Amino acid sequence: MDVNGLRQHRQYPDQTGHGHGNARAAYERDYSRLIHSPTFRRLQGKSQVFGAGTGDYYRTRLTHSLEVAQIAREAARSLIRSYPGIDTARAGNPGLIIDSEVVECAAICHDFGHPPFGHKGEEVLAGILDRLIEDKVQQELQKSIDPAANELLIRSTMRQKYEHFEGNAHNFRLMMFLEKREDLDGLNLSDAVLLGTNKYPFPGTVNHKGMYHHEWQYISEIRSLWGIPAGKKTLEAQLMDLCDDIAYSAHDLEDGIKAGKIEVHEHFMQDSHIQQLIVEKVNTLEDPCWQGWDDERIRSKAEEVLTSFLRVWNEKLPTCDFDSSRTRREVKAYWVSLFVGSLGVIPDGNWQKVTFVRNGEEDEDMLRTVSVLKSFAWVTMIRDLRVQRLQKRSAWIIKRLWDAFVDPHTSKSIIPGDWLRRFDRDQKREHPIWTWEHMIIDYIAGMTDAYAEKIYNELYGLKVGSIYDLD
Repeated sequence: MDVNGLRQHRQYPDQTGHGHGNARAAYERDYSRLIHSPTFRRLQGKSQVFGAGTGDYYRTRLTHSLEVAQIAREAARSLIRSYPGIDTARAGNPGLIIDSEVVECAAICHDFGHPPFGHKGEEVLAGILDRLIEDKVQQELQKSIDPAANELLIRSTMRQKYEHFEGNAHNFRLMMFLEKREDLDGLNLSDAVLLGTNKYPFPGTVNHKGMYHHEWQYISEIRSLWGIPAGKKTLEAQLMDLCDDIAYSAHDLEDGIKAGKIEVHEHFMQDSHIQQLIVEKVNTLEDPCWQGWDDERIRSKAEEVLTSFLRVWNEKLPTCDFDSSRTRREVKAYWVSLFVGSLGVIPDGNWQKVTFVRNGEEDEDMLRTVSVLKSFAWVTMIRDLRVQRLQKRSAWIIKRLWDAFVDPHTSKSIIPGDWLRRFDRDQKREHPIWTWEHMIIDYIAGMTDAYAEKIYNELYGLKVGSIYDLD
């Protein structure tokens, strides 16, 4: 199969659409399926930083995804002009190609797997499954004749059975199983788009951000067929991931300034407490660009980036007629333009890397700048009193929903019939995808913030709507 054939191939024969040999038609179908999917629409009801519904100005997962898609599409076109070797007609490996339509599709669906209430929701669902596995392990150890000898095996068996929860893994669960097309499970997207979305090319047993068994089985087959080295991502997945970081670092700061959580003046930007919070946040990241950096160097870099941000703000303010609203937008545009203009493609051992490039080499300083701005947005908004209260409330809601649904004997009457039918159908497979518990996790993870609150209120006696409201 040629490079185009490999990229346009789908897991199941595609019975719809026209022009099967045309790449543009193939990726347009992918785009249509993503845009028209219920999962895409639900992104409008999922938190970015502030709770969805906080105000009509602030970003949701939907607007964030659209912004990432726009940045990624333009960045892809710019890179193809600068690096003709990554064009479909010239590249020898299907993973070393950048197609603007594929990158746009990957950006549109990169956050599909985020549960309600943002990162807090993800953390709570992951913790629920971890505790479930630990409980199951302890139950089995109590039955074991030789617990010390069998603990490792029991732990491994339970982890294999119940897996884990992670937003990127759930992303593929949605695209390849939970979404529905005719008589197929999943959206049956092209292999190029699937691999363009795959930021963590590992099974969950190897990397916590990796994929569930069922979806990894197919993804690993494609990777092998394409000849992608272990642990490496396609150029399109790398570009999408970087554009996500670019959008996050610039756009979330704009939201924070609008909300008054970030004050653009000398006292705020040079606040030693904020700089210390950034240092602590950077230390939790796994970004290679910080390897070997101690706290003092990180603090110095944070101070430099924030000073630079303030300088750009002060330069733009008079040209925007001292209108802070205009200045916010212009400063955001400045940083996005700077970052996108610095992107390039360089060799990476037996593969290639999309990154910030200066003088033909990776510009680690630019990577650190993005990392500081992302961390700045995180610490200034997440530490906010009302955001913290919202996180406490959202954790409580998700835990109580789990409590209500986890017992299959008492909860079948309160779970939608289509989920129960899919579960029953799945259990008839030779190798079922779901345990009951993971089906419940997937059900909760698909909810919007408002829907999770609605079900919580119906179950626990607060503000109940009409029984004739459609779910």
